Amino acid sequence: MIEILTFALRAGTDVERFMTVDSRVQAEFAYQQPGLARRTTGRNTDGRWLVLQVWSSEEAATAARTAFEACELGVEFGSLIHPDDVHRECFTGID
Repeated sequence: MIEILTFALRAGTDVERFMTVDSRVQAEFAYQQPGLARRTTGRNTDGRWLVLQVWSSEEAATAARTAFEACELGVEFGSLIHPDDVHRECFTGID
């Protein structure tokens, strides 16, 4: 399962701080989750962000998302992004 999260940062959020927190999410949380094959973050020229994650199953993604929302690092990450500008899409891999 491929999960794509797009969002904007909250007004006034320091980009360097966000990037530091995102790096911590990747190293300290994401790759510790069962079923995660790949995670990457990107940014476009309009200031929108993307997190792309490839999971072994929808169940693995759901379990990780639930754990992330409840952990301190997840709360910190969430505090940096604009809550009304978060879009999540899931796709089934075909290759």
